[in-house]
Amino acid sequence: MACDTAFRVVAGRYLGDLTANQEATCAGDATALHQMRIALTRLRAAILFFSPMIDDAKLTQLRSELKWLNAHLGVVRDLDVAIERLKAVSKKQAQTISNYQSWNERRADSHRHLAQALRSARYRHLIESISGWVENGPWSIKRGRQAAQERASPIAAYSTDKLTRWREKLLTKSRKLGRMGTKKRHRLRLLNKKLCYSIEFFDDLLPDRRFLGQQVALKHLRNAQRALGQLNDGAKGEALAATLHRDGIPAATPFLSPKRKSRLIQKAAGAYRKLAALKP
Repeated sequence: MACDTAFRVVAGRYLGDLTANQEATCAGDATALHQMRIALTRLRAAILFFSPMIDDAKLTQLRSELKWLNAHLGVVRDLDVAIERLKAVSKKQAQTISNYQSWNERRADSHRHLAQALRSARYRHLIESISGWVENGPWSIKRGRQAAQERASPIAAYSTDKLTRWREKLLTKSRKLGRMGTKKRHRLRLLNKKLCYSIEFFDDLLPDRRFLGQQVALKHLRNAQRALGQLNDGAKGEALAATLHRDGIPAATPFLSPKRKSRLIQKAAGAYRKLAALKP
């Protein structure tokens, strides 16, 4: 399969997942919202993965609009995660139950803004624009030998080189995990997610047995991703609680204890050591 065909298949799949969850998300379905955000993240990862080939005059604008959409989805999703965490903690701390109403009101307000965005002309234009661009954007007819070679290059060869370089970059950065602050740890998580999603692109595209070994790597990446995700959710919950507190809404509940945080960091570091032990 050529790279241009592979990009259209992958991007089209995630664009379809994104739009399929729009109405349910507007109706307040938290699961649909989560699926919509995952689809958007995967679509953005696919664009980054194939960026040398698809870089054209429209890409910068489309990336900006996708970032706009992600911001709207992220606000509500972060509230959902924080509220669920608050409920879990409240089983042991009954006094936090009084906080639910305030947090739920903030979530309802953020969801109204999200629903407006998803029903706006801007959103419709984004979906139409990116659909057309994936199929027949300027990148697909770009002249020149290099552009033609990038489109016609076999996806197996391209992905092998790309995944190897991303893996090396991730492992290099992960060595400093124990000394990372919240922001750097979040950037490591994003790089982990991009590599994880990129490997998953090829589950259906490439029956080649050379990629079977990636399933072991994927297992370690997912383990690291879960640990880093919980650390990120905890940090966002704490930041959100601080914001609500400034608005006069009580939210003093701790989202991650120091002991739990230390265990999660150790779990992620262990997953990266196992990944590093595998052959590239």
